[in-house]
Amino acid sequence: MIRLYDTMTREKRPFVPLNRERITMYVCGPTVYGRAHIGNARPAVVFDALARLIRHEFGEKTLVYARNVTDIDDKILASAEAEGVDPPVITARYERHYLDDMGALGVSPPDIAPHATQEIAPMIAMIERLVGLAHAYEAEGHVLFHVPSDPDYGVLSRRDREAMLAGARVEVAPYKRDPADFVLWKPSAERVIGWDSPWGRGRPGWHIECSAMIQAHLGETIDIHGGGLDLIFPHHENEIAQSRCAHAGAPLARFWVHNGFVDMGAEKMSKSIGNIVTPAELLAQGHKGETLRLALLSAHYRQPLSWTEDVVAQAKTNLDRLYRLAGDAHPSEPDDSVVEALSDDLNTPLALTRLMALEESARVRGSAQLLGLLRESAEEWFQAGGDADAIETRIVDRAAAKAARDFAAADRIRDELKAEGIVLEDGPQGTTWRRE
Repeated sequence: MIRLYDTMTREKRPFVPLNRERITMYVCGPTVYGRAHIGNARPAVVFDALARLIRHEFGEKTLVYARNVTDIDDKILASAEAEGVDPPVITARYERHYLDDMGALGVSPPDIAPHATQEIAPMIAMIERLVGLAHAYEAEGHVLFHVPSDPDYGVLSRRDREAMLAGARVEVAPYKRDPADFVLWKPSAERVIGWDSPWGRGRPGWHIECSAMIQAHLGETIDIHGGGLDLIFPHHENEIAQSRCAHAGAPLARFWVHNGFVDMGAEKMSKSIGNIVTPAELLAQGHKGETLRLALLSAHYRQPLSWTEDVVAQAKTNLDRLYRLAGDAHPSEPDDSVVEALSDDLNTPLALTRLMALEESARVRGSAQLLGLLRESAEEWFQAGGDADAIETRIVDRAAAKAARDFAAADRIRDELKAEGIVLEDGPQGTTWRRE
């Protein structure tokens, strides 16, 4: 049985879907105004792994996985203006880059990828319903959700009012009834993209997008809602309030699952700070997407992950070993011990430890593929950097030289391999190698 940590209840709970034949999961996807960084890739990889586990447990056709695309946003408008192009030029470019980058990391496309600009009608309908129920109001061309109308506001983040106001970076505006009220609809200036609505020409606020798209494509209450920790407040808190108030108190999601941040050794990775590295840059440096995927799975998804050269190098070393263990065996069913680890709140570090301990080639390949790994044949994996068999032969020659106490010969072999970009690592289980 799968157990997941639910941010709402702050505990791990058995995952029992509302309908085993139609399990619903929605994950907040990219805002397509620039290249995704490796921190943006973490939720894509984490929830891809969770989707694989759910399908293994309940059946391949049971899960409906939606990941939205925010293709209308102030940052998109700013990028378009800076380049002197229409916003769709920006969004089409960066959505294509996002899909290419995530595909290189072994992330399968979601079943549904709703785009904000294509879902305006459901958003307007939900806003109208909230206004009619007195949970929202119109003011100077804006429509705002009235936070005090929802007595349960704050249940996810558990912040007091002062902390919520600070965390939301609320905009001070004279037309607000309460400082915490947030925008559902805002007017568009002349020559700025917009849509006709009962409140004039404008565009949606960010938070209403997900609530409306979830209702339109998955239903009022879904099984899992996912995203990064930074979305808990205000984004997910606001989604909960909108949806609950529009749907007579029905919960938006039964499980709230959030991944931790990726950092460069200090602050979380962020485009606004500039401390980022992108999958595109890492791939251009010669790293394979599978290596980046394993690096992202090397820490538990709820914990922070420091992105370092050592993390990437260790992932490459581990993959080299797994490919050697698996050879070209046809995958069997995943090993029970690996499935058990993943079923415990997607414990990928434990699953990888157990995977590395397997000896049967078919089990290695089948278990690794549950994690989205070992997508190539062993020959394909090793051929990019030279003949793996030849490298292994030279490692054996070096071991023989050391056994004969011919340390000069052993050092020469190591230096020759290093000059070819092959790094040897001696350990209790013998010598492994990786490419720099």
